[in-house]
Amino acid sequence: MVVSIWRQMRTYVFACVTGLVVVVMAAFGLHAVGVHPASSPGHVSPVLAADQTAAPAPVPGVKVTNAFWYSDRRVALWVHSPAMGTDIQVQILLARDWNSDPKATFPQLYTLDGLRAQDDQSGWTINTDIENFYKDKNVNVVLPIGGESSFYTDWQKPDNGKNYQWETFLTKELPPVLQGQWRSSDVRGVQGISMGGSAAMMLAARNPGFFKFVASYSGILQLSSFGMPQAVQFAMNDAGGYDSAKMFGPPTDPAWKAHDPYLLAAKLKGTSLYISSGNGLPGQYDTPSDIPYLATNYAGVGLEVLSRVTSQQFATKLNQLGIAAQAIYRASGTHTWEYWQFEMKQAWPQAASALGVAADKPSCGIGGPIGALAKAHSELAECLTPEYAVPGGRAQDFRGGRIIYSQASGAHIVGGAIGGAYVAAGGPGGSLGFPVSNETVTPDGKGRFNKFQNGYIYWTATTGAHAVTGQILDSWGKAGYERGPLGYPTGDVIGTPNGKGQVQGFQIGAYWWNAANGANSVQGKILDKYASLDYEAGWLGFPTSSEIALRGGAFNSFGGGNIYWTPTGGAFAIPAGPIFDAWGQTGYENGKLGYPISDQVQIPGGFRVNFQHGSIESTGTGVVVR
Repeated sequence: MVVSIWRQMRTYVFACVTGLVVVVMAAFGLHAVGVHPASSPGHVSPVLAADQTAAPAPVPGVKVTNAFWYSDRRVALWVHSPAMGTDIQVQILLARDWNSDPKATFPQLYTLDGLRAQDDQSGWTINTDIENFYKDKNVNVVLPIGGESSFYTDWQKPDNGKNYQWETFLTKELPPVLQGQWRSSDVRGVQGISMGGSAAMMLAARNPGFFKFVASYSGILQLSSFGMPQAVQFAMNDAGGYDSAKMFGPPTDPAWKAHDPYLLAAKLKGTSLYISSGNGLPGQYDTPSDIPYLATNYAGVGLEVLSRVTSQQFATKLNQLGIAAQAIYRASGTHTWEYWQFEMKQAWPQAASALGVAADKPSCGIGGPIGALAKAHSELAECLTPEYAVPGGRAQDFRGGRIIYSQASGAHIVGGAIGGAYVAAGGPGGSLGFPVSNETVTPDGKGRFNKFQNGYIYWTATTGAHAVTGQILDSWGKAGYERGPLGYPTGDVIGTPNGKGQVQGFQIGAYWWNAANGANSVQGKILDKYASLDYEAGWLGFPTSSEIALRGGAFNSFGGGNIYWTPTGGAFAIPAGPIFDAWGQTGYENGKLGYPISDQVQIPGGFRVNFQHGSIESTGTGVVVR
């Protein structure tokens, strides 16, 4: 009976390959299950790489519009794509020697997501230990973010408000940015899971010589055979409501064949290829169901059988063409992230050989002040590099952070998000100088900070890591640092649009600085009013004081006037001039008029401000207090 059930299930799943069973077609879009990362040892045989090819020419209009450092070796870029008409996030896990060898360039390893790719993070960083795994590898791992249901290709028509032109972006627009600004060489590999595995083979075949190494982990490697366009359509509709006809047209459109890895296989000659799949049977990372030989990840069962069938057919085609490939057929396993993490690690020796880097990191030792500190902090774990020079001192990279040393400051640990903010600020050669403390818990217990020669970097899980320096630091410190009225910094210092000062955001407000007035904070409802009047670009100009408490309210002074606030009345702005002067003569808020309850408004022949107990008008005939 058990054998009969399994045979029926295999027949049922295999039917999706011929387009006869839409249930398994629907499963094609359901691979992004939540699993925990794991790893296992293994071995693959290296394959020789193809000859190096030149980088594509820069594309006009492509530019990096923003950058965010997660750590000293993980950075997110937003790259404007003229082809897609939007900014695309790309994260890079920088090579092991990125810090220690600032003149070196490194191979690239594109790593593609699955059908349900998110717009904020890669499934690889969400579901695997990819960041930690590549910390000791000398490649720049490139993680495109987004592309749900896109197959990382150029679509014929926009869909769901997205003009997918991924092939153009990845092969034409992005490479000059990576090579010109991020010390990447023109030696490239690509790996991907599920949809990303299909796309990896597709992109490599459609751009011969662009990649030296290509890996498909549970990819679907036939797209145009009978039933497959319909299966893809069902999956894409389920994963975001996308229409495959806008990608390649109807199933009869030649574009399906023009993007089918199976039909393009001959163009992969000379490329190091790695192909893997399970077979749908429960494996070490699966939970068996009540039905024998069937895992509870029902969608993953059908998908992996589909991957196995198309991968075997693809490998057979490569063999017929005389193209060498490493094909790994696992004795079990469904369509889940734990197996893809495993395959990523299994494929690394082959990828390293194809990309021309050592599979293992070189040995490194510790000594001197850096070594003494490292021995006292086991959380740093192993060293990744030898000790190396930085402007004015020395540094060494560890799996858990960096130790940075100068004779004046001593040796201190900088790591994690604070380490990323430190790199963004220029590191030891930047405005912060050298660290003078290790990472320390803040007094309120909610965050952490490092002190540097010329400032601090503060971090919390909700605000991220941001440097605070100069007069803004001085004013924030006098107000109580993070325990003061503004809380933690939520952004870095930026120049004001008019180029005359600086501003930095905090949880409850912001600090403005200019040469004439120094650093002053604006917060709460007064900040809201200031914003409505165009901040420093408006008639108020820069703040000349931080918020000052009054009996029953508060105010900020500005170059062009004041903003007053009360809990019951709200915040109102009064410009410097005759009305403000007349109000002062009555005693301001403590006088007979009380607080303002309106902004200055225009009346025939002049202006008026309403107060709690009266008004003041200024016209050509003079000023009248009512």
